[in-house]
Amino acid sequence: MKSIAILLQAAILTYLAALDPSPAQAQDESLGVMTFNIRYDNPDDPNPWEDRKDEVINLIRFHEPAFVGIQEALHHQLKDLDEGLAHYQYIGKGRKDGKQGGEYSALLYDRRKVSLVPGSNRTIWLSKTPKVPSKNWDAALPRILTWGAFRVKESGKTIYVFNTHFDHVGERARAESAKIILDAIAETAGDQPVVLTGDFNIVDDSEPYRILTSSFLSDAYYSTDLPHTGAEFTYSGFKVTIPQEGRRIDYIFTNDRVNVIKHATLTSFRDGYFPSDHLPVLAYIMLR
Repeated sequence: MKSIAILLQAAILTYLAALDPSPAQAQDESLGVMTFNIRYDNPDDPNPWEDRKDEVINLIRFHEPAFVGIQEALHHQLKDLDEGLAHYQYIGKGRKDGKQGGEYSALLYDRRKVSLVPGSNRTIWLSKTPKVPSKNWDAALPRILTWGAFRVKESGKTIYVFNTHFDHVGERARAESAKIILDAIAETAGDQPVVLTGDFNIVDDSEPYRILTSSFLSDAYYSTDLPHTGAEFTYSGFKVTIPQEGRRIDYIFTNDRVNVIKHATLTSFRDGYFPSDHLPVLAYIMLR
């Protein structure tokens, strides 16, 4: 009888451990997700791309996230990232022509940790005609959503990762974009784990934010197990000043199949300048 009780106790402890993994287990099984508007290559910027591209590359290499949602990248900037990040590949298309023209909302993924499910990657336009390069409503520029399904090599689980960049002018365009994205996620991912990254050009009391978070997505800033650390803003320009002012407009959203362990805004800088006019946001997640 004693041996049976010991076996039952061991089985219960194993079951509880599976429900509530230790911090060490959580760290081992977690995936890093980053969103980073790297700023398009504008030679008139106070910190131009040629001077800062190595900082962008080194920042990603240091943190080694499984996924990086990139915004504003031009094709030659993606080539620079591709050359500097040996373990990463990217998916995405230029928003101007659906090929290599214009800015990308590209998605980088670490091939050591995840693999792209063949045929799963897509790019659509946030417009009334999502299959072709286009803009609608009050949008100043065409905007896109890029996504893919990925198999986690450690666990064999599947996760859908979406990346976007909302219009900086059109209020209605941002609200309509939020609706399009929710529809695309529901149609594509179903009840699978989902992460949405991006520069949304919105604050968290805006209508598009309410649209995104009133359905099945949660803001990782609030849902993280460990409270957010780092700056409370994600956009403030290149130059580091005291006091630093800005707005939180870059986000990581997840559905209820994803547990957010920790969440941070990264403030690395050199010689008084950030590597972009946006700060990268980094979260560590576990798939339920």
